[in-house]
Amino acid sequence: MALVSYTISLHDNLITVLSGTQIKLPGVPNLHTSQLITVVAVLIALPSLWLRDLSSISFLSSGGILMSLVIFISVVCTAAFGSVEANHSIPFLHVKNIPAISGLYIYSYAGHFVFPNLYKAMKDPSKFTKVSIVSFAACTLLYTALAFLGAKMFGPEVNPQITLSLPRHHFITKIALWATVLTPMTKYGLEFAPFAIQLENNLPDSLSSRMKLIIRGFVGSIILLVILSLALSVPYFEHVLSLTGSLVSVCICMTFPSAFYIKLSWPHISKPVLILNLFLIAFGSILGVLGTISSAKMLIKTLLRAHST
Repeated sequence: MALVSYTISLHDNLITVLSGTQIKLPGVPNLHTSQLITVVAVLIALPSLWLRDLSSISFLSSGGILMSLVIFISVVCTAAFGSVEANHSIPFLHVKNIPAISGLYIYSYAGHFVFPNLYKAMKDPSKFTKVSIVSFAACTLLYTALAFLGAKMFGPEVNPQITLSLPRHHFITKIALWATVLTPMTKYGLEFAPFAIQLENNLPDSLSSRMKLIIRGFVGSIILLVILSLALSVPYFEHVLSLTGSLVSVCICMTFPSAFYIKLSWPHISKPVLILNLFLIAFGSILGVLGTISSAKMLIKTLLRAHST
């Protein structure tokens, strides 16, 4: 589901950056230009699913980090030198929106499932904890700064993706849009890696390495095509992302880790740590249920509204 959100982001920004472009493919008249270009972009990223070397995949991911910094700098420059005045007021808290946005917050920190593979691929695994702390701290600062800028610059009218709110005639906006287009293309390989490694490990030992690679690549290609179909069928970034966070990410980053920790450490776990983990399980479960219900309702309403017009 995370890759579906990435693909929706890719599609939305391609619509803006290539506005006015018309491409028609013989035999598929119902495929819009933005959809056709999105298909091409995903096919370009497809070979990354065949990579087996985690260091190569991590190199692609570092490209995504670079693109994120480019987007952040573009927004800052627009606020500082562009035609957008950061004069909107920011409300303190909208309690009624907490269930809906909880999935967005949780999703932003749900990179846990790639941690075991990254840990094994590190040259010095002893630095994993330090790297994790620095990474999460940097992400928190980046998220907070972008949220503050988006609220001050555009107020309630801000788009689900801040790049879509930037003035389209500015050159710096073009840079931000292309950076947002390239970011998802660097994520497919890393997001798919844990599943691919598990799949390859479960294949019979009698198969050659080449055959395992072919099976892995074939399955990855099919999954990516399914993801592409879902993204083009349900192109509602914020609702899909929120649903992903509430339905999947909350289990990955809160409920399951705490439950597994209690299970593994039960003979010698201290009472305060036990209470903390039980609280995280309960809190995560409540957020997950409420967020899933809220996000699903909004997604269904949006789909019904789109089909009724």
